Amino acid sequence: MSILVSVLIGAIAGWLASKLMKSSSNGTFFNIILGIIGGYVGNGIFSFLNLSIEKSWLGSTITSTIGAMLLIFIAQLILKKKKEK
Repeated sequence: MSILVSVLIGAIAGWLASKLMKSSSNGTFFNIILGIIGGYVGNGIFSFLNLSIEKSWLGSTITSTIGAMLLIFIAQLILKKKKEK
């Protein structure tokens, strides 16, 4: 059951990050996938910086959204460089 909850939180975080980053060009599905992966990235960043957010769905959503925003930013940079070539 916790894997399903993690995927759901990641999907919400990916959607939220895409709205905050105004990133509709990547596609909603792509942003949701980035949100799911962003949960792991966000947890890694917070662990590395010795920061902790409460272990709840809200804390997980915040962490995942921050990770997803970072991944969307990186994806936008990569896609921009590909278009320049």
